[in-house]
Amino acid sequence: MTVQNPANARTREANSLLKRLNSTNLLGPIIALILASAFFATQSERFLTGQNFSLILQQVMVVGVMAIGQTLIILTAGIDLSCGMVMVLGTMVMTKLAVESGMNPFVAILAGTLVSTAVGFLNGLLVTKIKLPPFIVTLGTYNIAFAITQIYSNAQTQTGLPEALTFFGNTFHIGNTAITYGTVLMLLMYVLIWVFLTRTAPGRHIYAVGNNPEAARLTGIPTNKVLLFVYTFAGFIYSIAGLLLVARTGVGDPNAGATDNLDTITAVVLGGTSLFGGRGLIYGTLLGALIVGVFRNGLTLTGVPSVYQILITGILVILAVAADQLTRKKA
Repeated sequence: MTVQNPANARTREANSLLKRLNSTNLLGPIIALILASAFFATQSERFLTGQNFSLILQQVMVVGVMAIGQTLIILTAGIDLSCGMVMVLGTMVMTKLAVESGMNPFVAILAGTLVSTAVGFLNGLLVTKIKLPPFIVTLGTYNIAFAITQIYSNAQTQTGLPEALTFFGNTFHIGNTAITYGTVLMLLMYVLIWVFLTRTAPGRHIYAVGNNPEAARLTGIPTNKVLLFVYTFAGFIYSIAGLLLVARTGVGDPNAGATDNLDTITAVVLGGTSLFGGRGLIYGTLLGALIVGVFRNGLTLTGVPSVYQILITGILVILAVAADQLTRKKA
């Protein structure tokens, strides 16, 4: 009778785990997050505190939620440059109706959600019916949403928002650490979308369409309906991100979100999702958002100017895309 060495068994389990992580493109983001956290922990004693970790989550929750919609679109081999402006358009509808028109805040939230979702639906129609490239479509709707936002809001920030619009900025405490309800909502959304993508037929169809749309069509998957759903649902998700933005800042700012499209793409790419579609995991996007958040937070704590934070983020994106390209060539 052969007796297994417990140490050897643990080694094999560790190697098996590493292989699984590597096959899903999560090993790199996990290592990057650990190394970045370890480095900044040596540079600032404030980094490894509950309050700082909570702050990082608050800082990434808006982009983190928007990146969920961006992930779904990139999984279909598309891209959405309009997400930041779609989000802001929804927030301005919510805040202006609630403040200036005196509308019930919950109805105002619904109206803003419908507007953002409608823009996502428009993106989907242009991609599926007219067969325009997603890059061109969403670049166009980015500018349209920006212009409508400025016209509708008169470029004025909305203040004095009702409690319903700022609820997710409220906090509860775990020990001495204050955690916002918006952070909890973001994490819950990642869990729900993970279940959707991995445990439902529509979720698996998204991967199939991104991997090979013609093969997906031949197997009976309605590719146009899948794409239309993805862009529409992404618009809905952007409206939730907008609600979190309003809750965090306490105002409706028509000039917000200008670079959030690039931040969401950064989070998705750093999280291991392929820009060529069909490959990636939703919690990889969360890791990507956290990597960006950790770098920016750590560099701020160490007194590094913000321009270098942007520089490092750009370098990380190029490295992530290069790694994705090399992986595809190997395959």
